[in-house]
Amino acid sequence: MEQNTIAVIWDFDKTLIPGYMQEPIFSKFGIDANDFWNEVNSLPQRYAELGIRVNNDTIYLNHMITCANQGIFPELDNELLKKLGKDIEFYEGVPEIFQALKDIIRNDDKYTKFGIHVEHYIVSTGLTAMIKGSKVNNFVDGIWGCEFIETPFRSNLETRVDEVRKKDVIHQTGYIIDNTSKTRAIFEINKGVNKFEYIDVNSRMDKDDRRVPFENMVYIADGPSDVPVFSLLQQYGGKTFAVYPKGNIEAFNQVDGLRRDGRIDMFAEADYSEGTMAYMWLTQSVLDIADRIYNSHDEQLKSRVKTPPRHLIPRLKER
Repeated sequence: MEQNTIAVIWDFDKTLIPGYMQEPIFSKFGIDANDFWNEVNSLPQRYAELGIRVNNDTIYLNHMITCANQGIFPELDNELLKKLGKDIEFYEGVPEIFQALKDIIRNDDKYTKFGIHVEHYIVSTGLTAMIKGSKVNNFVDGIWGCEFIETPFRSNLETRVDEVRKKDVIHQTGYIIDNTSKTRAIFEINKGVNKFEYIDVNSRMDKDDRRVPFENMVYIADGPSDVPVFSLLQQYGGKTFAVYPKGNIEAFNQVDGLRRDGRIDMFAEADYSEGTMAYMWLTQSVLDIADRIYNSHDEQLKSRVKTPPRHLIPRLKER
């Protein structure tokens, strides 16, 4: 495997955007975001009182389905989610940073000689459909997020009750990413599961056969919920970077604590405009990885090249 891919992997909420991507949904249906999230935050305890354990990271998906079927989010389907993705507001420098990181490698013959290139991935507990509708979609090479099913496949077993058909709003969760299963997404990128359908994330693979080595990865996120991925990449030589909102001392202290604990390499204010610390650290990190890949390929090539035969020069006899 060539292993010439640099994977820049992004969290979404509070990393690429100041808040949560669901804001346009609440705005469209006239719902106070705080009311929705307060209900979501109360659900784990309410279900626990019934002896039911739920996933704190993704219980909001269940509540969105509840709201859709109660008519609170009428006609909420994947098509509408994608349309609402256009209303997501990003931090300064997004999506320009995506193109910039690709261009600094693409526009240098030194790197393209060995096919070195940058790919962007988003790994989020948010909604894939909204990310696909947002302005970053055309810049990313893959998205791991949560997905809804509108019309579940029906069972062929005998029907026991009468079915009531309503408009196809969201009814079930399809794919779910939580803060722990983000590490699975990282392994899928590592092994090339997203590129080769015959590779499974649990497939046994030698390090040299993996499409994107961990040391070729850069992961950008906003805080403690991303510690599982931060720890994974720190363990295997990847680069880790955290961001915080301008002027937010609590968030600053949080990411500074991650740095002091060795969870991340660096952090900066969440502004990706050219010349900012985030921009400079990310571009330099990508260049550092590209240089290492180039040097490795160059040395391998030199070691395989045999010295061509030369004419033998007769030695003069001494008198």
